[in-house]
Amino acid sequence: MVTMSFPGLGIDTFSVDPVAFTIPIFGGLEVRWYGLIITLGIILAFTYCAFRTKQEGIIFDDLIDIGIFTVIFGVIGARLYYVLTSLDQYHSLKEAIAIWNGGLAIYGAVIAGALTIVIVCKIKKVNVLKMLDATAPAVMIGQILGRWGNFFNGEAYGTQVVEGHPLYFLRMGLLPNIKSYSTMFYFHPTFLYESLWNLAGFLLINALYKKKKFDGQVLLMYLTWYGFGRMFIEGLRTDSLYVGVFRISQVIGFCCFVIGGILLTVFLIKARRESLNEADYTPTYEKITGQHKPHTASQATEEVDVKTSVQDADAEPENNQE
Repeated sequence: MVTMSFPGLGIDTFSVDPVAFTIPIFGGLEVRWYGLIITLGIILAFTYCAFRTKQEGIIFDDLIDIGIFTVIFGVIGARLYYVLTSLDQYHSLKEAIAIWNGGLAIYGAVIAGALTIVIVCKIKKVNVLKMLDATAPAVMIGQILGRWGNFFNGEAYGTQVVEGHPLYFLRMGLLPNIKSYSTMFYFHPTFLYESLWNLAGFLLINALYKKKKFDGQVLLMYLTWYGFGRMFIEGLRTDSLYVGVFRISQVIGFCCFVIGGILLTVFLIKARRESLNEADYTPTYEKITGQHKPHTASQATEEVDVKTSVQDADAEPENNQE
């Protein structure tokens, strides 16, 4: 049982069981809230993808094929990422594949899932960027819900928070699972921070989705938004994975924010310039006379060609008379 509280939100001490229920087979098979929440996240993410891919012109059969492979390799990637960054905790192949004992990393799932989408899309001749645009917000759904799996496990929290801190009102009280302890300590609920950050990003990105200027824009918005938030939130956590003195997730978050932000800015500027080049304009003569409505650049070119042809035709009889 995990005993906690959120006094700043008016929630007194309560306890939650990480195990949702037990199936009476194989000596009792535990089904945990974490697994149920992740499964719900996958279902909702797929449903969202079905909605967006229809708008992007991707047929449902292709989505099913892409979705099946993405989920499988996404889970494998999440486990592989965690194991490779925590090799000192595993001493056998059996321990490494025992996913039921915990140990998944979202970055591994995102990386493996993205690579899977690219490969399957290439095979099925589906527009990769359109598919990634439709998938990016769906990933956020999984992240929003997935962090509540950490809540039920009493994990993914941050450092102790002291009175006077701007986020003190969100403090999470935790009672150590040791019988001799009766004092509750207060920590940053980083699982809650990340869930709320992703919710805000999901709402913002969906509000802008139909206004996207180029394929791949939604993907870059997701990477930039999530990377910026994770970069700061990871700095508060007490269970970060390290390479040397660096928090891996914090470094990756920083890279996603910087690279995503730069690419997003560059491609938006490029799209803006292209739209200006194709915009309507009024030739100087027509601005003076006011005889015609504005023309597009292509229409103006065609009109010049027509006028030239007419002038040449008018000139031919004169030449013949000479």
